[in-house]
Amino acid sequence: MKYTLLDTEVRHRLLPFTHTRAVADIRCGVLTMRERWENLLNDNTATLTEDYIQPIYGVNDATDGICINAAVFATTELVKAIVALNAGEKLMADDVLIAFYTDKAIGYKDVAEQTAALTTNNFDSKISYLNNVWDIFSLNDAAINADYDLLTEGRQSQAVPAGVTVVGNNLFIEDGAKISVGTIINAEAGPVYIGKDAEVLEGALIRGPLAMCEHSVLKMGAKIYGATTIGPGCKVGGEINNVVFFANSNKAHDGYLGNAVIGEWCNLGADTNCSNLKNNYEEVKIWSEHLNKSIKTGLTFCGLLMGDHSKCAINTSFNTGTVVGVSCNIYGSGFPEKFVPSFVWGGSEGMVTYKFERAMDTANRMMGRRSKQLSEAETEMYRHIFEQSQHSRELFAHV
Repeated sequence: MKYTLLDTEVRHRLLPFTHTRAVADIRCGVLTMRERWENLLNDNTATLTEDYIQPIYGVNDATDGICINAAVFATTELVKAIVALNAGEKLMADDVLIAFYTDKAIGYKDVAEQTAALTTNNFDSKISYLNNVWDIFSLNDAAINADYDLLTEGRQSQAVPAGVTVVGNNLFIEDGAKISVGTIINAEAGPVYIGKDAEVLEGALIRGPLAMCEHSVLKMGAKIYGATTIGPGCKVGGEINNVVFFANSNKAHDGYLGNAVIGEWCNLGADTNCSNLKNNYEEVKIWSEHLNKSIKTGLTFCGLLMGDHSKCAINTSFNTGTVVGVSCNIYGSGFPEKFVPSFVWGGSEGMVTYKFERAMDTANRMMGRRSKQLSEAETEMYRHIFEQSQHSRELFAHV
């Protein structure tokens, strides 16, 4: 059976992170949405997404197989219902399309029209899914708990090293992981998962739920509150509370970050601080790039949402509910605007366009430190984002 993870209209509510990836590759919990589906399906998945991103994943017309809404969190119960679908059937939960079985070629823009007439099977149990960008950190607690059970069931953790204090039993240490002396781990409030070859340096204070993915590093004296995910290759320090780092990003020094999402290949300079609570305790609003207006989150706590390859200098301060696009370089005193469009350079005193070639040079230089480079398809994807974000730069950065 061919399984395809499908982007729906929700991808527009998950910006800036879906500028540069399909919904399937958003990380929430220990795993990405794709990794969770593939684990439970015990099979690989293809991707159907926006035309400008599709070349990264290869050509896919979703022909003769099962398409699954990538924004839905996979569960064993859901997988059983999905694999039982027959051709011409779809699985729904309330008004949410979960999956459908097609024997026809379906393109990304044809899904709504071509699934309308399919026979509906209703899924009666509660489902969880990403519906807005702040769900990535809001649902991280439940996701870490579910992933912890999925990844550790029937397996034996590595032993806790001498000199490490652990409270509670929900700690799992993968092969190759290192936890240095003086670390304190409280796993009573939620599980703590230390991934393969991850490293916790001396004196770190950890309160679960926490997911440290492969090759991630927690710096000396870090203070981590759950529910936090430190993605593969990330280096994190300072004070962190309910943050999701996707992969290969650094916040290695002191400074506070809470109720936030940081994409891939980001770098937050020393003493970067990010507000997650308004002084008047009002509901946080954020800028919707898709709707081109400010929207309510329904949250009292909402911090920084930073897209891939964006950076900020030492002592940068971000206001509550700030959204930073792709490939930005932010510096200077004061607070930058609460919406920073993609490909800008500057701060509160003004911004200019971050020239495309220069931004790509910086991206490849950072990636090169880890023996990676942008592919031709990825470079063209960023070129598309650069061109499409010109209007936002004219409005918000006055360039």
